[in-house]
Amino acid sequence: MNPRTRHELWEGQAGPIEVSIDEPTGSPVGLAVVAHPHPLFGGTKDNKVVQTLARAFLQLGYITVRFNFRGVGQSAGAHDNGNAECEDLVQLTQEARTKLLSADLQNQPVALAGFSFGAFVTSHAAERLRKTEVSVGKMVLVGTATSRFSVAPVPENTLVIHGEVDDTVPLTDVLRWANGTNVPVIVMPGVEHFFHGKLPQLKELVVRYYPS
Repeated sequence: MNPRTRHELWEGQAGPIEVSIDEPTGSPVGLAVVAHPHPLFGGTKDNKVVQTLARAFLQLGYITVRFNFRGVGQSAGAHDNGNAECEDLVQLTQEARTKLLSADLQNQPVALAGFSFGAFVTSHAAERLRKTEVSVGKMVLVGTATSRFSVAPVPENTLVIHGEVDDTVPLTDVLRWANGTNVPVIVMPGVEHFFHGKLPQLKELVVRYYPS
């Protein structure tokens, strides 16, 4: 994402997990983990929306972690429809807290974000993490794949962003899901699933919603 991005292999349940780490220039305020879109349709940790979300949290002062799901890049294993991917996200978040954060930050709530399939996985990982010692704070779901997967309920302060003319996940499906959770949805007019030409605005929305 920038010349200072670190690329590492962490050990997961199925073998190595390919991880990219970015650190803010100043003192970090916490950890943010970002999940990528569907692996079987070209989704990787280097997806432009994923990188945009990481840049937003980096600007907010977070150490940001992106990783490849199973079977993508150098990550071992095979696609598991979100089940094993959720387990990996939970494990990686727990491990990143101890590996990357100083002792005084390890009890701070972690931030989670996901795009499309990654938003679905993030919603379930957040549920699992809240049942452990990990507190989940800021959450951002973009292009949430509600028409394709069973997205878990999320807190009302979750930032949900969707494109008005998304042809992959219809806006009506996201609004129907959100109606059952009382979560507001920010709709970007004229925007499709991959936010072409609108990534700077997407980043600004996240930064404005969660000021440092």
